[in-house]
Amino acid sequence: MATDILMPALSPTMTEGKLARWLKAEGDTVSAGDVIAEIETDKATMEVEAVDEGILGRILIQEGVEGIPVNTPIAVLVEEGEAVPEVSSTQAPAAPKAEAAPAVSTGTAPAKAAAEEKGERIFVSPLARRMARERGIALDALTGSGPNGRILKRDVEKGVTAPKTAPKAAPSAAPLAASEETVRRVPNSTMRKVIARRLTESKTQVPHFYVSVDIELDALLELRSKLNATAQENSFKISVNDMMIKAVALALKKVPGVNVQFTDAETLHFENVDISMAVSVPDGLITPIIRNADRKSLRQISVEAKDLAKRARAGKLKPEEFQGGTFSISNMGMFGVREFAAIINPPQAGILAIASGEKRAVVRGSEIAVATVMTATLSVDHRAVDGALGAEWLNALRDIVQNPYTLVV
Repeated sequence: MATDILMPALSPTMTEGKLARWLKAEGDTVSAGDVIAEIETDKATMEVEAVDEGILGRILIQEGVEGIPVNTPIAVLVEEGEAVPEVSSTQAPAAPKAEAAPAVSTGTAPAKAAAEEKGERIFVSPLARRMARERGIALDALTGSGPNGRILKRDVEKGVTAPKTAPKAAPSAAPLAASEETVRRVPNSTMRKVIARRLTESKTQVPHFYVSVDIELDALLELRSKLNATAQENSFKISVNDMMIKAVALALKKVPGVNVQFTDAETLHFENVDISMAVSVPDGLITPIIRNADRKSLRQISVEAKDLAKRARAGKLKPEEFQGGTFSISNMGMFGVREFAAIINPPQAGILAIASGEKRAVVRGSEIAVATVMTATLSVDHRAVDGALGAEWLNALRDIVQNPYTLVV
């Protein structure tokens, strides 16, 4: 009996995803546990394993289709010799928009139907018609450049142009920054769309409060050199970021009022300190988590952080490795940034922006000296953390970093 393969929920919060790639083709034999497809979520590209065995009789959702709701049939699995049904046995939701080739439709293309409803005859090449259908572009919104106004491939690639009959005196809504020929259009990935939505929600719904402090790094850098010198055959190499993760964790234990999350009903105070570290990936940002960072050694943090960052960039993190966290850090010191403020990662109440360490003149008593100084900026949710508490936490962090031997005892 034919069995539907459904769009899986790869994390507790996942509601939809993008079918990035099929690893099996129609007619292939499938065994339970075989990896059959790759699904792109808002955080990573994850493999999907078959739970039944049989033959992949029909692929219902093609590669590149995004916005597929969880539990939507994406393929049909049949037994040997069984007839392949034309459609799934489950009623599927409305077809999502495709970034690449969508499933083949046997009905009239939407773009064509829209034009025919108006009683117009549109001259269009078969290739251009198919491209318009795949991109969700109405043919009557295009101006053909071929003979007798025929719409060609190049017209679809340029996208929607000005209406064929526009009022002569109508002013342009905005001047074009460049001609259409110089614009490269890159579809937004699922990750980019989710980042845009979440950061917009954070900046508009969370009242950010910022506090900055300058921290001298010379003692920490000296300790780091001594620790790395003890490593046998480069068995580990502790970075400044590793030490900052531990310092932030200890500061959160010292001033626990910052290790919180705000809800409408209550404020959650966490005993555990789970540090989310921002990692840049090809199309956005992901925040793998160092769990219980206050209890781990610098060596443990170093090994774990490098492994998480490597797998984050490869899209191989498990959901539990990037979901959760009680506080975040964002380090752009490697880019020579003097100072910046980071956007809070909801539902967390705080994030620390770590800038570059640089030589600066400092006053010690009545003397001027040169020290390696870093500016750190704390962004907090003012609903849960007041300014004075944020300043207290930053002072605790500065004390730990400037007296770094507390990181190894």
